Amino acid sequence: MGVSCVYMYPVPEGRSGAHVVEVLQKQVETIGGVKMGSFVVDCESYLSIMLSVSKTLQILHNTEYPASCFAVLDSGATLVADTLFNGLLSHLKAYYQARKGSKIESKGNRYQLADFVIKIGSVTLSGSFKGILVEVEYCPSVIASECWNLMKELLQSLIGNIAESPPPSLKMKMDEIYTPAMTMLQYLEHFNNFRKAAAVSQPPR
Repeated sequence: MGVSCVYMYPVPEGRSGAHVVEVLQKQVETIGGVKMGSFVVDCESYLSIMLSVSKTLQILHNTEYPASCFAVLDSGATLVADTLFNGLLSHLKAYYQARKGSKIESKGNRYQLADFVIKIGSVTLSGSFKGILVEVEYCPSVIASECWNLMKELLQSLIGNIAESPPPSLKMKMDEIYTPAMTMLQYLEHFNNFRKAAAVSQPPR
């Protein structure tokens, strides 16, 4: 477990998401990246049904941490539990209900490049393609401020000036010991942006 940065990579107009993902994969392979399997990060929203003001509980999973489940509240408070927590949710139906059409995931190939792990994920919401997320992890470090310049150099060689500065949710924690929950909060931030964009683009009923 090292330090990870997750960025949204825009799909240029007139190009398909699959083509852009393929181009990014070839870039990684050109600089020496070796494919090491695949990965999935997924998220589903649950709404509280007992409170007058609705609260949202986000449940995330990451194949990098197969024994863990991440629960994030509206406040940003994060609970890391084992996967038995998924079963617990089925017993809380009187309190939390899954939001219809909220299942979103980033899925793709995982590459090793020296001390880096690079993941290029296609994001789908309810099975429909929504965008691309690129994650770069620097494995030897656990303090973001100590390895940011090295990560930035690699990131910019892949995705350009999108990686000019650290991800927003990481900026205030650059000197803290990095944890897997910090990665999940970055994914959640992007997932919520994709959900909002999808809601805006839906035609009125």
